[in-house]
Amino acid sequence: MKKQRKCQGCKGLFDAQEMHKFTREHKSGKVYLNPASNILGRSAYVCKNPQCIKTVIKKKSLKSALKINDTAQTESLLLSLIVES
Repeated sequence: MKKQRKCQGCKGLFDAQEMHKFTREHKSGKVYLNPASNILGRSAYVCKNPQCIKTVIKKKSLKSALKINDTAQTESLLLSLIVES
């Protein structure tokens, strides 16, 4: 059985392997794009739909999901995903 995760943008359930995983590392507090799941910490998922990525940026959804104060780093990661798609 595949792991299902909720998208922070559209709130839909998708297979974890088909989504972008963002992780706030416990020790440093930095946020990383974590596709290999090798960084331990608090994580949130966003589906690969560019509209969902834009919604997450607009609503600052990762701020509350990852419990961070500064969203500049996560927004730059999200914007780079839009450019790639």
